[in-house]
Amino acid sequence: MTGTTSDSRRSVPRRLRDHVGAVGLAYLGVCAVLLIWALAVTAGESTDASMAGVIPLLATAPASLVLLVLPDYSAMFITAIALGAAVNTAIIGWCTRALRRGGRPEH
Repeated sequence: MTGTTSDSRRSVPRRLRDHVGAVGLAYLGVCAVLLIWALAVTAGESTDASMAGVIPLLATAPASLVLLVLPDYSAMFITAIALGAAVNTAIIGWCTRALRRGGRPEH
């Protein structure tokens, strides 16, 4: 119970970094940049626009592959990328904590 009171006093970025680690936050940043880049390229009239959405989709796979069953709307594309990035970040955070902990059990 003492962990919850100290968690409520810390800022959201600090709590996020504590849960997913620096690597997870870096991954989230890369995914955000890739998504913004894909949306910017797609909005413009260029020949690369058709393949721009594949890059953030692959960066957030396998969870973002839910896009294949969602309707073809840009909001669904953003949702799939956000969902994939969130799931992968949670996995990265779990792995980071497990590696830091080593053989010690978690409290």
